[in-house]
Formats: sequence, C-alpha cells, structure tokens
Amino acid sequence: MSTTPTTVDPSSEEFTANRTAMMDRLSEVMAQYAVAEAGGGDKALERHRSRGKMPPRERIDSLLDRGSPFLELCGLAAWGSQFTVGASLVGGIGTVEGTECMLIANDSTVKGGTSNPWTLRKMLRLQEIALENRLPLINLVESGGADLPTQKEVFVPGGAMFRNLTQLSRAGIPTIAVVYGNSTAGGAYVPGMSDHIIMIEERSKVFLAGPPLVRAATGEITDDESLGGADMHARVSGLADYLAVDELDAARIARSVVRRLNWSRTGATPLSSVAAPLLDTEELLGIVPDGLKVPYDPREILARITDGSEFDEFKPLYGSSLMTGWAEIHGYRVGILANARGVLFSEEAQKATQFIQLANRSNTPLLFMHNTTGYMVGKQYEQGGIIKHGSMMINAVANSEVPHISLITAASYGAGHYGMCGRAFNPRFLFSWPSARSAVMGSEQLASVTSSVAAASARRRGREFTEDMEQQMFDQIRDQIDAESLPLFLSGMLYDDGIIDPRDTRTVLGLSLSALNSAPVAGTDGFGVFRM
Repeated sequence: MSTTPTTVDPSSEEFTANRTAMMDRLSEVMAQYAVAEAGGGDKALERHRSRGKMPPRERIDSLLDRGSPFLELCGLAAWGSQFTVGASLVGGIGTVEGTECMLIANDSTVKGGTSNPWTLRKMLRLQEIALENRLPLINLVESGGADLPTQKEVFVPGGAMFRNLTQLSRAGIPTIAVVYGNSTAGGAYVPGMSDHIIMIEERSKVFLAGPPLVRAATGEITDDESLGGADMHARVSGLADYLAVDELDAARIARSVVRRLNWSRTGATPLSSVAAPLLDTEELLGIVPDGLKVPYDPREILARITDGSEFDEFKPLYGSSLMTGWAEIHGYRVGILANARGVLFSEEAQKATQFIQLANRSNTPLLFMHNTTGYMVGKQYEQGGIIKHGSMMINAVANSEVPHISLITAASYGAGHYGMCGRAFNPRFLFSWPSARSAVMGSEQLASVTSSVAAASARRRGREFTEDMEQQMFDQIRDQIDAESLPLFLSGMLYDDGIIDPRDTRTVLGLSLSALNSAPVAGTDGFGVFRM
C-alpha cells in the first residue's frame, strides 16, 4: 500500500475560505437536527417527562452498551414538508449487549407518535436497512397509529411495515418490541408481529380500538386496562412476554433478551490492528471548494479517513477523472471509486466496470465518493461510444452484489449519479456532506435549456417572449433547482440516510462497514450484457 501525500495547506486563503463555507453550511444542518431533537417542543416534552416518560433518544440510550456510538439515520426526514423535522421517529444503529441492532423509537411528543406519510417512509427505510444488513430490530413503541388527516397516504402503503416485520422474522432476524405507552390501531400490530414483546405495568396499552371506539362499534363499555393494559396482556391474552415495572426495567429486560439471542455476525471481521489516519481529520472541512466548478483531489479526503492514510490505487494512469483502488477503514477492507474531476469519459466508465467486477470476485464492499457532473457529451464522445460505455458502468453498478456505500461530497448530477450508485441503485447506506448537490443537471444548465426552449416555442407560435421574459424564467428556474439540489432538501426527501459532519466521515463509514458485515458479503460473476 502507498501512503497518499498531501498538498493541503491549512494556512492558505483557499483552505480558509473553503472551511468557512463548509462551517456555515454545517451550522444550517445542525440547526435542523436540533429542530428534530426538540420533537413536539418544550411544552410537549415537559408534559411527557412529568408523566415519568423518557424522550425517544433517552430510551435508545438506556438500551445501548455504555460508551458505544449510535449512528442515527434519516434524522432530517420530512424537512421542508408540513410535518415536524425527523418525521416523529428516531432510528439508527447501535450496540446492545455486544450485538449491533437497528433501534426505532416513536417520538410521542409529536402528535402522540402518530405516523404521517414521512414517518412511514422513514420506517420502511429503516426496516430495509435491518433486513439487508441482518440487524436485529428493536422497536420502542408509543404510537397512536396513523395520522388520520393523512390516512389516504398512510393506510394502503402502511401495510408494508407489518409485512417487513414478518419477513425479518422469517429470515431469522430477531424482532423485539418494547411498548412504552399507547400502541393502538395499526400500531398494535408492531408488537403483535414481533418475536419478543416487553410491556410496562400501568403504562403500556395495546388494543385495536380504544374504549370510545369499542363502545361506538359494539356498545360495550370497558376501560383501558381491561381492554389492553400490560397486566391483562401478560396474564390473560398472552401477548406480553415480559412485564416491566418502569421504563428502565423495560430496557434491562430488552438487553437481557438480546443477550440471550445467541446472535452471531456472518460477514468479515475487522483487522486486529487498525492504524489511524496520519493526517488530521479536522482538515476535511477545508478540502472541498464552495463552488462546484472548482475541482479537488479526492485523495486528500482518503488520506484523512483510511487506515494509516493508505490507498492502493488501481489503474492510476488510465481514466484519471475517476480514481479507483483499495483501502481499509477501521480494519474493514473496501474498494473505492471516487470522482477526481467532475466529468466521466469512456475510459472512466470502462475502468469502473472492471474494478466493480474485481470487487465482486474478491467479495469486497464498495465505497462510491461522488463529485460528478455526469457523462461527457459532444459529437466526439458520442461517436466514441460514451452511451454504451456509460451503460456498461451503470450495468455493473446495478448488478454488483457486494454491499455499496455512497458518499456525496460535492456534485452528483445526471446519469453520473446513477453510475456512482445513487439512491435508486440501492446502496446499503448513502450519506451526504453539507457541500453536496444533486439534480438532473446543474441549475444554470437546466435553467438555460428550459428558458431557451420555452422562448423558441413561443416565438414559433408568434407569441411575445422578450429577452427580459427569458431572463426572468431563467432566474426563477435556476433558483428553484438550486433549492431542490441542496442536501437538506434531499435528506428531507429521504434521498440520503443523513447529512454528516465531514470530520465524522471515518467514524460513520466504519460503523456502516461494521453493520453491513453483520450479513454475509458475497459478490457475483453474473452481470447483464456488456455492450462492447
């Protein structure tokens, strides 16, 4: 392995400007994470605590091994929508009794923990991660079921949440439900379809319909406890497997359940000796320029996230706009594809295809580091076969069976987003830096094409379309695409699994590699037809 040299000068004006811009963007992101953590607000949280209840992140903390990290996922879901940032749900990967688990907690400080359309999308994404990576799933339940005003967007697709729970169980992946409060209507099926159920005395309430609805439907008069209380489910219905006295006791029992699962990882184990990067991770803040048109060397990022700052580059002299090679991160071997300059040419596409095949032969996970404006256009490149070569790369990405992780550090535009394993190509994890941008193309190019086509169309029809009108349309579309390309917008749409502080990149990637190695890592030699 070769150690990557650095040309980064932290005292330079360029570095200082890059760092300032990154910190400004990071501050905006952190402010929105704070909104998500606030849940339903101070009054709702105070009322929640006054009832002897912990907020969702504290419930998660009570289960985790002391001092172990928690990788929160999809924390900004629903940003930019009418719903609370975070989508009334907290989820992520943490270690319980030495076992990596997916933990999902309803935030009942937000409308009683009811599920709106974004709650559902986030839940399905977290369940998908648990299934793909073979992670035991722990649901910390306190939910009033579907958000009734938006039921038309929740009820029909919401069945997938219950289907997923049964499929996790069928796959032999344990599912555990800890019921902290009400779990009514559709929410009752979360514990009902779990392998292990823990309820809390005088707190847990699990029923398909509460007393008012039962009376309206059948005329029967009953109360919460006899209808669906924890004691009843422990003694009469048999739904509860364990009865806890309070929330901390429920966490103790849940940890005991995990300890006795006899669970084992089936993927690779990390190297016993792991060297930290030789270069300062703090410098990651000043590497990526604020302007997406300014190139940067991804080797500078790798030198600050790989073990020992080592990277064994593959085909370094061929297709130099895409860098490929091998490294370790926290002791886990990984193949890396990183855009060295924005545009992908035929050589880069062919190089990537071969590298992906090699990673599949050696059962090595792949990390895609995005900074691409797409595949090259123009007569020379069309005649040179850019479509067939780009298609070859996308074919390889789509059919590769080793786990993929994507990291968008800057631009991720056009078909280059697909070739670098964007969300539609099902990477196990996809994270963004605050500097990320993603769209069908750059905002100025898209605005130019749209406004000029509209102007030409209007003039052909004899309609007035002045230069001022064309400029106004250009500005409007450019501003719209700029806003829709921002990482906050993309994260709110669940197009990534979270926006991360660049300084946390090595930790986040290490946790992701550890999680995906909970399941077997195996490649394939079967791809679609490569058009040569």
